[in-house]
Amino acid sequence: MDSLHTPAAQRGLTLIESAITLAITAILVCSAAPDVSAMLERHRLAGAAAQLASDVQWLRSEAVLRNETLRLSFFDSTAGSCYVLHSGARHQCQCDGQSAAAVCTADAVALKTVTLSASARIGVQSNVSSMVFDPLHGTATPTGTLKVSAASGRAIHHVVNVLGRVRTCTPASPGPAVAGYPTC
Repeated sequence: MDSLHTPAAQRGLTLIESAITLAITAILVCSAAPDVSAMLERHRLAGAAAQLASDVQWLRSEAVLRNETLRLSFFDSTAGSCYVLHSGARHQCQCDGQSAAAVCTADAVALKTVTLSASARIGVQSNVSSMVFDPLHGTATPTGTLKVSAASGRAIHHVVNVLGRVRTCTPASPGPAVAGYPTC
């Protein structure tokens, strides 16, 4: 046999092999997508909850430091939810639906405003509309439960006692508990 006419060995992939590899990759990516979105939701939820707990502690210490009564007020709207750390009465500061800043009247001053838009699918609610932090003792009145929740039903609760201390937990129902937190 003539060495010039021997068939050469094939190298590379055929079109069919490439299509099968692409199909398997697409199936694996699609099956991982729900896990990624759930992970992102848990991270957003934990981040918002950590920020709220930190803000409560900061406001408590700031009231003592300034020797001024300060307040944490909660607001809900169709655009989302927000809370404002401020001086003055509850009705003197409101969340502005158009921007991330609070609008205060009279002598009230907004120290910080946190807005969670409805599109973020994370919200904050409270069983009290406002909490007052006393400058003399750092106490909080009334006591309350602050709930940071996701659209999936997962939630992290902050229970603020009369001393202004925060205990964090996750409810076992109605949604699944959030890993890393004790159950309420």
